[in-house]
Amino acid sequence: MTKAELVKEVSSKTNLTKKKAEEVINATFEEISRALQRGERLQIPAFGVFYVKERKERQGRNPKTGEKITIPAKKVAIFRVSKALESKLNEGG
Repeated sequence: MTKAELVKEVSSKTNLTKKKAEEVINATFEEISRALQRGERLQIPAFGVFYVKERKERQGRNPKTGEKITIPAKKVAIFRVSKALESKLNEGG
C-alpha cells in the first residue's frame, strides 16, 4: 500500500476529504518521528511499539575488497509488532 492509497482509505472511512486525511496522516507520522528523535518509546495498543536502539561501533569487511572497515555507531528506529496484531496476521495460516 502506498501513502496515496492509505490517504484514500482513511478518507473513505472517516468521511474526511482526501486533503484533510493526508494532513492527519502527515501529522501522525511527524509526531512519531519527533518522539523517536527525543528518544521516546511510542506504544500503540493492539498495533505495536516504536523505539530507538543504539548500535555500537563494530568491525566489518568491504565485500568488494575484503578490507576491514569500522562501521560507526548509530541510532536506528525499531518497530515491534504487538501480540494482538501478530495473531491477526497469522489467523487462517
